[in-house]
Amino acid sequence: MSEMTQEIQLQNGLPSQSEAHPEPISEVESHPEQPPEPEAQPGSEPETKPEEESKPEDESKPEVVTDMDPKPKENKESSIQLNDAAKSASTDQIARPELRKDEGNRTFTMRELLSELKSDEGDAGSPYSQESTHQQSYQNNAAMELINSVTGGDEEGRSRQRILVYAARRYATALERNPEDYDALYNWALVLQESADNVSPDSTSSSKDALLEEACNKYDEATRLCPTLHDAFYNWAIAISDRAKMRGRTKEAEELWKQATKNYEKAVQLNWNSPQALNNWGLALQELSAIVPAREKQKIVRTAISKFRAAIQLQFDFHRAIYNLGTVLYGLAEDTLRTGGSTNPKEVSPNELYSQSAIYIAAAHALKPNYSVYSSALRLVRSMLPLPHLKDGYLTAPPAGNMIAPHSDWKRTEFFLNHEVLQQVIRVEQKQVSRSLSGRTADVAIFDKRAIRIDIPEIVSVSACADLTLPPGAGLCIDTTRGPVFLVADSWESLDGWLDAIRLVYTIYARGKTDVLAGIITG
Repeated sequence: MSEMTQEIQLQNGLPSQSEAHPEPISEVESHPEQPPEPEAQPGSEPETKPEEESKPEDESKPEVVTDMDPKPKENKESSIQLNDAAKSASTDQIARPELRKDEGNRTFTMRELLSELKSDEGDAGSPYSQESTHQQSYQNNAAMELINSVTGGDEEGRSRQRILVYAARRYATALERNPEDYDALYNWALVLQESADNVSPDSTSSSKDALLEEACNKYDEATRLCPTLHDAFYNWAIAISDRAKMRGRTKEAEELWKQATKNYEKAVQLNWNSPQALNNWGLALQELSAIVPAREKQKIVRTAISKFRAAIQLQFDFHRAIYNLGTVLYGLAEDTLRTGGSTNPKEVSPNELYSQSAIYIAAAHALKPNYSVYSSALRLVRSMLPLPHLKDGYLTAPPAGNMIAPHSDWKRTEFFLNHEVLQQVIRVEQKQVSRSLSGRTADVAIFDKRAIRIDIPEIVSVSACADLTLPPGAGLCIDTTRGPVFLVADSWESLDGWLDAIRLVYTIYARGKTDVLAGIITG
């Protein structure tokens, strides 16, 4: 992938590399004329603000969507997660309004803040030694100096910063009383991270990086005290990613991206049910792949693909991860084509990778048709689809109506998927019919009525299966209202493509967006 963007070059009439190249999407709304960028989304529901590196406008690339970046134009799709655990253990957690990265416009009343301050003042003295208290006080003063140096770029930013300063003082007081209050450490790290986002974009000072570095130190200490604090690992990874973005394509940035991927991995290990963390993990790997030596790149890219795919499997309508998977496949196709194609016949060809990329970008657009980044990317990749279908290919199928037929009766036949149906192609007749007043004719296939046909609204579930009664290969089970249908894909990688495509079409149908998808593939 060029410059960590997920864009491509096509053959057989597809856009050339100079014409189109999708990139991963950053939570910031990217410009339609640039390559699509992968979207990153931090933690569970809240999301952090992604920051997008400035790239020259290039119509040959779709833009990258990264929810990790701070400051999205729509809603903050990547937010910093607050720690709700162990609230009772922290004196600072009593009735306090917590700060979240997705609450950029959230304001606190003076009654809320003053009531908490009074409760803090009423607490008993600290049982910790005077030396440790002095040390904590010194650290607190250094962090407070950083926070006080931020003024905010506008009135809203200044108002927000005043609240952050007030909150920081509370957390500093809590830590002076109890240096092992990991909850206060975590929330103070959030305040520092929010303050870094509040630094004016025009500022030339190093305060943003210093604030992020201090936030990372707080997250480090909080996770040392509480190793199961998955929200801290997640937001720590976001802070590291923000620092890496400030360093471009340098060795220092490479090390920071590696640290970020490790923290996302830890966050997912502690909280596996987080599509946002998986999506951001994929984005961090995608960024890393643009810096490492070429010999290491493909392995990292394929790992990123697996993270985006895992995020989609947790949330089928997660349009950011869907789009990002499309852009990373686009970049992989471009890299494969640039190096002369794959020498392994079992690996997917560049043209097939382009087609897969177009499927995911089309699905993201169908789920979120008003998002200009997706619309722009779709214009570049639509011609890569097997129009008027979304996907076509080969599957091994039993005779229609006989799912338990002997293996020798199963045949490898062509299938296509569109917005309405998964259809087996068994041509019994080919004839020419007039298609217009001009008298031009076209070939039209007449399909055998016994061919397998699965209407999208009839689907109940789609899954991989390893049933010994099936012929050898990657088994696919589509459970429908009329009973299960079993098919076998050519490979497990091919099976992943079919599984995703069928699930996405059904999800689009369930969300009432079938007309949008129909418009994409029928024109």
